[in-house]
Amino acid sequence: MNSAHEKIIKNNLEKIAKSEGITVDEVREEIALAISYALKSDDPKVQNLWKSVPCKGDSPTVDELIDYIATQLANK
Repeated sequence: MNSAHEKIIKNNLEKIAKSEGITVDEVREEIALAISYALKSDDPKVQNLWKSVPCKGDSPTVDELIDYIATQLANK
């Protein structure tokens, strides 16, 4: 992920936090929790989707997932 994407993600997470009246860390925690639940899906289609998300570790970070989704949307 390039630094321009990192900055865009950071700015958008700050906007979400402000609109929800919570901290950026809380926004990240909520997204991370959603990711962890989604990763546990037994649905083969869902598991294949997760396999297509590039990440450095066992599962994507919040930033990696947002970057992947944004890139996919931009390419459509």
